[in-house]
Parts: sequence; C-alpha cells; structure tokens
Amino acid sequence: MVSDFTATKRDYYEILGVQRGTSPDQIKDAYRKLALKYHPDRNKSPDAEEKFKELSEAYAVLSDNEKRKAYDTFGHAGFDQRYSQEDIFRGADFDQIFREFGFGSSSSSFGDLFGSFFEMGGSRGRGRSRRGADVQYEMEITLEEAAKGVEKKITVGRADECPDCGGTGSSTKRRANCDLCMGTGQVRSTRRMGPFGNFTSIGACGKCGGQGTVPEKACRECGGTGSVQGKTALAVGIPAGIEDGAYLKMSGAGSHLGGERGDAYVIIHIRPHEIFERHEDDLYCEVPISFAEAALGASIKVPTVSGTATLKIPAGTQTHTLFRMAGMGMPRLHSGGRGDQLVRAIVTVPEKLTPKQKKLLKEFEGPSGENLRENKKKGFFDNMFG
Repeated sequence: MVSDFTATKRDYYEILGVQRGTSPDQIKDAYRKLALKYHPDRNKSPDAEEKFKELSEAYAVLSDNEKRKAYDTFGHAGFDQRYSQEDIFRGADFDQIFREFGFGSSSSSFGDLFGSFFEMGGSRGRGRSRRGADVQYEMEITLEEAAKGVEKKITVGRADECPDCGGTGSSTKRRANCDLCMGTGQVRSTRRMGPFGNFTSIGACGKCGGQGTVPEKACRECGGTGSVQGKTALAVGIPAGIEDGAYLKMSGAGSHLGGERGDAYVIIHIRPHEIFERHEDDLYCEVPISFAEAALGASIKVPTVSGTATLKIPAGTQTHTLFRMAGMGMPRLHSGGRGDQLVRAIVTVPEKLTPKQKKLLKEFEGPSGENLRENKKKGFFDNMFG
C-alpha cells in the first residue's frame, strides 16, 4: 500500500495469531486464550500488562464489523486517523469473556487497565479545534495504467466551513458553554464489570463534540454544524506498480470544520485484463503457436503490458510449455526493477487441412503412426524412469 506515513503498530491479525479471513467466533476464541495467558492477575511478567492491552485493542477492532472493515481497507495508518483510543474500545463487549476466567473479586486490575486506554490522549479542553472528517474515493484503472503510472483528475465531495456563520454554527457567530460537559468537552462514564471492578472511560461530549461550546443560536444555513457540503477537484498521482486494493492518502484534502482539514483516501481498483493475469509483480498469459512452430522452432511476437516483444520458441516445444521473459512484468513499487512475464505456449491443432497437408502429415507419421507413437512412448518411459 502507498501512504505518506509509516505505521508503527503490529498487525492486529498477527497479534491474535489469526488469518484475515478468520470468522468472528475464531477471533473470539483466539483472544480468549491469549488474554487468559497474559492477564496481569495470572501472569506476573513485566511485559504481561502491555501484551494484554495490545491483545484487547486487536480484539476490540476485529470483533466489530465496521471497525474491522475500515482496518482491512486502510491498515493501521488510515484506521488510526478515523478512530481514537476511546472509539476503538467503545461498544466492545468483554463481559462474557472475562466472566469465564473466574479470577474472583480480587482481580482489580481489569478496570484500571481498560480505564487507562481512554486517558492516553489527555484532556480535550474547551474550544478544541475540530479536525475535519476524512473522505474516501474509489477509482478504477487499467493494468496498463498501473504499469506505467498515471495522473488522474477526480472530484470528491467533502464538508467545508459554512460561509454564513464562518464555521461557528451560530448565526450570531458566537458560541456558549455546553451545559452537558460544563465547557470541558469531556464526559466520564462508569460501567460495572462484575468481579473485575468498574470500567471507566473518558470521552468526547456527545452534545458539543468535544468542543466545550455549542452555537449560541443555530445557523439556518448549516443547521448549527458549522459546515456545508461541497466538492473539490483533485489531481491524483498513481505510481507505477501500484497493486489492486492499495490506497493513496492525500493529506489535508478532506473536510474542514474550522480546525485542521481531514485527509482524502483514494482506493485503487485495477480492472481485470483480457490477456494478463497478475501475481504480485509477475504477469501470466497464454499464446497459441502452430504445430509447425512447435516442431521446427520459431520467433514469435507476444503481447506485453507495454506493447509487444519477441519470444524464441525452440524446436520440439511441447504444448503448455512455460517461458519466462525476465523483467517484462510489473514495476516493483518499493524496491525498483520489474517482475517477469510468464508465457504459456499452447500448441493449436488445425480443424481443417488441405489435401497436401494431410498427405505430408501421413508421410511424417508413417503407415501405422510408428513415428509419433514411438516418440510419445519414449517420452512416457523417460518420465517414469528417467
């Protein structure tokens, strides 16, 4: 995948030791076993707490269909732009799993561990500028475009600052303290987790969105949101060698809500090709050759992703022989160079022959087909005992 930042977290699937296609029940079983192993009430090793937190974060994401889909699409880099720590754990159900552990009422660390997940970001505070939402655009390109790289012009929908209220959401352009969070931008919630203590989280206020303030009088143009829907044109540079399903991040091209703009993510889909089949950086194709070309040898023209090239067919080539054309595949996106093109030669048998052709073939075969059968028999025993 292509992006302008580097992920530092381990892959969630790797953490739980499961594959990407693993079912929700298998993910739950994997987490149950590992959480039991690393729960700090049972495992007193210095790194047990961190491993337990890492496991729990992976489970919170992969056990939620929406979060899992976002993670599968964008990876850590794009996912972390969309979900805060508190968002990751919001809605995750650990109750049933931990009731099965049976540690007893002495297990007080559970609430402390999970409570610490939500306090990592510090106070939101009054008047915190809101980061605009990210936007997503899906684009289809041809294999040829993926091979050479291309620039595409696209138009994406995004939210922009309301011109009437200047993004304040208020027709008076003034905002008042939120009466739900008392201007702090935060609300605290506590949930009882049975024998494992209380689960306390500190999150953004739902009424003011963490701002600490609300519009004094809602703007009629934007309904108090401070933003209106708009469109913008973007030029997307697609690098040579990009893979299907990869995404490009365009920083600061997303929505604007008075603070920092969000980002735009362009997801690339490569249209299936009528000739080539792609396997990582290699390309596969099949080309027909005549019986005469296979028997006598020939130099033939074969299609490539950037035009045509000459392939030498040696005499005596058998049908379905695979030839490798080094460096004729897709560009390697990160390491340089190119993959290979693999060409499978398919010997074609003519459906109709002229009388002269029939005569020549009969002469070659002999009166009872001894020549062809002898060659076939020899090849069979060579394979069996060679």
